[in-house]
Amino acid sequence: MSQKNSDGKRSARERLQEQRRIEESRAKRKRTLIAAVVVVAVLGAGAGIAALVANSGKKKQGTGASGPLVAPQSAMGKDNLAIPVGESGAKATLTVYEDFRCPACGQFENGYRETVNDLEKKGQLKAEYHIVTLIDKNLGGTGSLNAANAAACAQDAGMFKAYHDTLYMNQPQETDDQFAKKSRLLELADKVKGLNTGEFKSCVDSGTHNSWVKKSQQTFSASAYKATPTVLLNGKSIYADPSNPLTPAKLREMVAGAQKG
Repeated sequence: MSQKNSDGKRSARERLQEQRRIEESRAKRKRTLIAAVVVVAVLGAGAGIAALVANSGKKKQGTGASGPLVAPQSAMGKDNLAIPVGESGAKATLTVYEDFRCPACGQFENGYRETVNDLEKKGQLKAEYHIVTLIDKNLGGTGSLNAANAAACAQDAGMFKAYHDTLYMNQPQETDDQFAKKSRLLELADKVKGLNTGEFKSCVDSGTHNSWVKKSQQTFSASAYKATPTVLLNGKSIYADPSNPLTPAKLREMVAGAQKG
């Protein structure tokens, strides 16, 4: 009987040890998976890889309203496709190609907003935003188009940057086409004091700048740039050196270098 009890205890201990080994193995696999996801997310934020959207997507972009090409107020550059922010005399120019549905664009904007806004306020940096619609093109829907049009309507009202930032701070999941709902875009406009006027609502509802947005996408598709966000500082990619990843501090250093140049 004593031997049997002893064997039973050993068996119980062995089963417990085996169960612990199984649980530890599961935990290790889970930690490895989480680490892998974090690495991919960091790479996406640093180099636009996590949510790289190829121009060769098979799904067609929603058409939306058609009409004459109407550029937003003060748009500049070739075909008036860039929306400027900041002092025109700044020596450093940040050129941004982005899509309001693009998660990597959201990572860039939400991660560097404070730095970019501060440099703009100090007159050291100006930005030129090119709004495109890659996610609509690849996943279907009209959220990229409608949000871009709404942002252009905000530019007409002199409130582009505030509304632009609000859209990114409230960006839905990539596959959740919330921005296709104009009611949602108007709801977010309420977060920008003085923006949601009758004129703004009419501009959003009618798709005043839809043809301008589509022209911006066509130009981007024909360019050498294939993913969003594409971000250039004085014409050079800020992600050009993978061995020295971009950080807010590094961006400040790059802008400071541009002041000297």
